[in-house]
Amino acid sequence: MTAPVLFDIPGPKARARIRIGTIIGSLLIAALVALVLIRLGSNGQLDGQRWAVLFDSRTGVPQTLGRALVNTLQVAAVGMVLATVIGLLLAAGRLSEHRFVRWLAGIYIEFFRAIPLLVVIFALYFVLPKFGVRPSPFQALAGGLTLYNSAVLAEIFRAGILSIDKGQSEAAYGLGMRKTQVMTQILLPQAIRRMLPVLIAQLVVLLKDSSLGFIISYFELLRGARSLVEFFTPRFGNEYTFQLYVAAGLIYIVINVLLSQLARYLEKRTRRSRKATAVQDVEASVDAPLGGSSTS
Repeated sequence: MTAPVLFDIPGPKARARIRIGTIIGSLLIAALVALVLIRLGSNGQLDGQRWAVLFDSRTGVPQTLGRALVNTLQVAAVGMVLATVIGLLLAAGRLSEHRFVRWLAGIYIEFFRAIPLLVVIFALYFVLPKFGVRPSPFQALAGGLTLYNSAVLAEIFRAGILSIDKGQSEAAYGLGMRKTQVMTQILLPQAIRRMLPVLIAQLVVLLKDSSLGFIISYFELLRGARSLVEFFTPRFGNEYTFQLYVAAGLIYIVINVLLSQLARYLEKRTRRSRKATAVQDVEASVDAPLGGSSTS
């Protein structure tokens, strides 16, 4: 059975136009980068002395950025784990046979998807104290990330589960498997493989959204860079401002790239694992005719 063709294969002329467009685009990007570097060099922003402050332990910059990085990873890790677990439970609730459970899960998902994350963080940090609950900046930020992203992840999980052919779950029920077994042994392993790129993309967004802790004085990367700028400005003016913010941005980029590489690694491992092979065998057996080969 051949896969459906979603687009026409480009011919020789189309491939030539694609190559020309790629070359022109690359040249334009290179020219833009060169222009930016020339402008930065003319302003002295590329001087080695300015960048050396990022690695000089006597200035306290590496220690401050390191502590801010640890805080960022901590709150992001807590948010990722809690949002994933709650998102799975919410997805199961949306797929429940009980109308009341579906109704509660739907209200939660639609409510927190509709509210901006910053409003959720503000509500946890500034509104809860009026009711006698005083969360720390870490708790308010982790709670906001969890509430918002769990609602988003719930829809990702639900869509992934619904994308699996119904014939597989029906065949599993026919073999006497319970609903929990069907979900954990048949549907979720396949759905996670399909959802992995979107799931990792949302977790990357969660990591970047941890920078909103700056608003409630949580000492994450952006707040750490800002505190260094405020420390150096009275003494040196804006001499190191660009370098400090670029350092924070590069750290975010490195973390996100590593997270994306981890996703690719897990995807490859999943495809090669025995579980993935077993799932493919189940798919083949379900798709096959019940009476064996239909030869005439």
